[in-house]
Order: sequence, then C-alpha cells, then structure tokens
Amino acid sequence: MEAFDLLSQGIGDLISFILHIDTHLDNLVDQFGWRVYLILFLIVFWETGVVICPFLPGDSLLFAAGAIAARDGSPLGPWTLLVVIITAAFLGDTFNYWIGRLVGPKALNRDGRFLKRKYLDKTKDFYEKYGVSTIIIARFVPIVRTFAPFVAGVGAMRYPRFMAFNLIGGASWALLFIWAGYFFGALPVVRQNFTMVIMAIIILSILPMVVEYLRARRRKKPLPERS
Repeated sequence: MEAFDLLSQGIGDLISFILHIDTHLDNLVDQFGWRVYLILFLIVFWETGVVICPFLPGDSLLFAAGAIAARDGSPLGPWTLLVVIITAAFLGDTFNYWIGRLVGPKALNRDGRFLKRKYLDKTKDFYEKYGVSTIIIARFVPIVRTFAPFVAGVGAMRYPRFMAFNLIGGASWALLFIWAGYFFGALPVVRQNFTMVIMAIIILSILPMVVEYLRARRRKKPLPERS
C-alpha cells in the first residue's frame, strides 16, 4: 500500500510539474540560476536517450524555457539554451541508438516492465510510413521520439545517416519550441493562461498518435456482411 501511495504521489507530482511547468521552472531558476541549463540538459537527454523515460516533458519544457529566457534579467539566454537543448537531444538520440544496436532484435520480441512492445510497434509503423525521415518527424511526437532512435539501432540503420537526420530533427525541434516560447510566451494573454497553453501543446503533440490509432482501428474493423 505504501508503494502504491508513493507511485500515486510521484505521478501526481509529474502531472503537476508538466501542467505548471512555468512555475516550477521559475522556482528552479530562482534556486539554481544558470545551472538550470544542466537540469534542462538532463531532462531532454533522458527523455530521448532512455526508452523507459518517454513520460518526461519535452515540447512544453522547451516552450516554457524559451518564455523564461525572454524575460528581463533571466539567467537563461535563448542562444545558449538552443545549444544546450540541441546537444542534449542529439546525444540522447545517439545514446538510445547505440542501446538498440547493442541489444539487438531480441528487444522487439518481448514486453518488459518498462519497454512496452506496443510502443515499439507504433514506432515501427512510423518507419514503414515515413522511412528514415522518421528520425526527424518523430522528434515532434511524444513517446515515438523516445523509441525511434532505439528502433533505428535495432534495425542497424547506418550511423552516419542516422546522425544526419538526428541533428536535423533535434535542431528543428529546439528551434521551433524555444523560439515559440521566446516570442509568444511573454505575451500577457499567454502568461495569464499558461496552463491552458501547455495543455494545448500537449494535445497538439499527441494528436498525430491519436489520428494514427483511429485509422488503424478503422482499417482493422471487419466490413459488414452483405445480405
């Protein structure tokens, strides 16, 4: 029972952190100053570099960090922030790729406690639809972006090719969300409704997965028999 309570509290804290990420980041900036760069680096690296961490914030984190960087006197600078996030994303995907490369195809044949087969299957569907450009496209889709480099490693995609798409995807992702936060996050209407904005970002981020799921369900649905 105690373990269940701890798990529930942990999930609640994570949801609170994601929905009120601007407040939590503000507190971290007040407490650690420029050292928040390291915290942001670790969150992005773990979200993209370790297959058991797809639940960590990504898009919303970058948007909130960009908004904080736009404030007068902020210890976060937009260009330094870009370099930190792009580096974290690139190294995270690279680390995940080599885990998949070393673990091998056996990883796709079992459903572990954290490594769920359905996530891997969903990522494989992305590869079948978009090819190697999945590395770029998946960067903008939560959960899939965590498993895409892993599956690329399992499939033994040539590393120079993976590295190029990895860099393009990570840079595009960081530029889009950090600059969106930098230019729009400081607007009064956004600051006053930041939780709603974060929820909108989350919904838009997972929308492609929902659409793909509904399409898959419709394709699998048996046709009605003709009388």
